[in-house]
Amino acid sequence: MTTVLAVALSLVFLPLGLAKLAAAPVMRQAAAHVGMSVRLYRVVGALEVAGVAGLLAGLAWMPLGVAAATGLALLMVGAAVVHLRLGDPLPRAVPAVVMVLISLTYAVTAMTVG
Repeated sequence: MTTVLAVALSLVFLPLGLAKLAAAPVMRQAAAHVGMSVRLYRVVGALEVAGVAGLLAGLAWMPLGVAAATGLALLMVGAAVVHLRLGDPLPRAVPAVVMVLISLTYAVTAMTVG
């Protein structure tokens, strides 16, 4: 189960993180929408990519995977809060909330199984 969750999370966070690092036009627009500089948005992308690396390494050493999943969950809590503070429609925050739930499910499952 942890492997499936780690791969699923990686398949979501890796392309998003890389797009932020590359400052893809859609990510520049997203950064502007939330009032972040492109530089800060790149930091978020780097954290997402680091989280993916931690998740995958966590398949070999569980504490690292749990730490990475927890970090990604916190990052997504921040994303949801930002959307809600901006007055975005609720559906705009739902993907972040879903990623929080999946990340925490991975962390709890890894600690239970590991």
